[in-house]
Amino acid sequence: MSNLLSLITFIPLVAALVLAVLSRGDSKDTQLNVKYLALAATVFTFVASLVLLSGFDPNFTGFQFVEERKWLLGMQYKMGVDGISILFVLLITFTMPLVIVASWNVTYRIKEYMIAFLVLETLMIGVFCALDLVLFYMFFEAGLIPMFLIIGIWGGKARIYASFKFFLYTFLGSVLMLVAMVAMFSEAGTTDIVRLINYKFSSETVTVFGFQVVGGAQTLMWIAFFASFAVKMPMWPVHTWLPDAHVQAPTAGSVVLAAILLKLGGYGFLRFSLPMFPIASDLLAPLVFWLSAIAIVYTSLVALAQHDMKKLIAYSSVAHMGYVTMGIFTANQQGVDGAIFQMISHGFISGALFLCVGVIYDRMHTRDIDAYGGLINRMPSYALIFLFFTMANVGLPGTSGFVGEFLTLMGIFQVNTWVALFATSGVILSAAYALWLYRRVVLGDLIKESLKSITDMGTREKVIFVPLIAMTLLLGVYPALVLDVIGPSVAALVETYHSTVDAHFLMSAAVSTASE
Repeated sequence: MSNLLSLITFIPLVAALVLAVLSRGDSKDTQLNVKYLALAATVFTFVASLVLLSGFDPNFTGFQFVEERKWLLGMQYKMGVDGISILFVLLITFTMPLVIVASWNVTYRIKEYMIAFLVLETLMIGVFCALDLVLFYMFFEAGLIPMFLIIGIWGGKARIYASFKFFLYTFLGSVLMLVAMVAMFSEAGTTDIVRLINYKFSSETVTVFGFQVVGGAQTLMWIAFFASFAVKMPMWPVHTWLPDAHVQAPTAGSVVLAAILLKLGGYGFLRFSLPMFPIASDLLAPLVFWLSAIAIVYTSLVALAQHDMKKLIAYSSVAHMGYVTMGIFTANQQGVDGAIFQMISHGFISGALFLCVGVIYDRMHTRDIDAYGGLINRMPSYALIFLFFTMANVGLPGTSGFVGEFLTLMGIFQVNTWVALFATSGVILSAAYALWLYRRVVLGDLIKESLKSITDMGTREKVIFVPLIAMTLLLGVYPALVLDVIGPSVAALVETYHSTVDAHFLMSAAVSTASE
């Protein structure tokens, strides 16, 4: 289908418009119809994305299913996917039906709630499919609005503070990216991402405010994009918005935030920083390595000190994203493969952990770790599922969590053994905080009176976890499902990156020798 990508992207938006126009009243039947329509739209989108995957050729390293036409005010509407982006589209469409089912008990302003998630799905898919700078920026920034509303309207007691902090951090980080996009258009004369990837931006040393900038325009643009993507990941030390956002967001909001929205920054590094600014990426890679390693260790230690389950898992997410940024800037096959695999795997595992928190929060209305203990005595099914994802989060062999971490550590070991050694300690720390959480919440005697009547997971809740368990195990024992799709595109990216960097430094050495 020539318009398959547009169909996948905008089905949820059309469903949101139908809900906004046709849904009236607040009766139980109306609320149920709203939920069923939202679920049907997300399921249909997932099925369409499977059709997309079935027609995708992983051995072709260019963009496929490309749609290109003139759009509003003469702007270009261009969409396409390659081996790097297609699995993120699948991750979104796989996650959203589970999010809708997990929201089945929501009763407050249910129509607006479902509309917000449907609009968010369209905007997230658009980010991974956009092949034009303007289109990418519109999708990238517009996604802030529905998540801002989800946190601000359906969040916890401090939801207003958390929603504004989330919005301001991520929005202000993107202002520099917008400036860089304008500079890219001024130099290259196009906003076409495919053409910009093949364009050689200036890397000659320039003087800015009396300081010499090695790498020239590439370095300045790299820093501008880094400011946006680092906040979105989020990287240390601009990560502080994430724990607040997770704690205050409703369960479904936390799932989307952890499973998908954090991946936008990593995708940005892969789509822009490495291919468009390879000289700057090579110069500044050591900075990224140490920021990532610090994030892995520091946020793991901070997670150990938490009393709120959501906040602990949020800091865990920051630590795991440290492996991602570290792997990306190794610019070798194992590192980049591992970074992408880690992002996909984290989508399943972290999303499931937030759902686990949501299960007991719905019953007890508290996330305080000290309020629990001995749940295995009343909730054996919950205890088993929570244990599985705890082990996956630690990186137990046989789960998808192991593969991503192992590949990224292999990649960084080839580049910087000291960073690799420092980052590997994060594996031990992740086991410490994850098992500490599990022991405090699930194991031991059931002493607290308030827990003695708590009920185990129902059928709906178990059904939500089945596909997440299946994917975590499947990718753990057969990672080729991901690696075979991303491998050729990553290989092409790495080869182009190193050929450009090597040619630049050979030329610089030749010029230096001639001047002497």
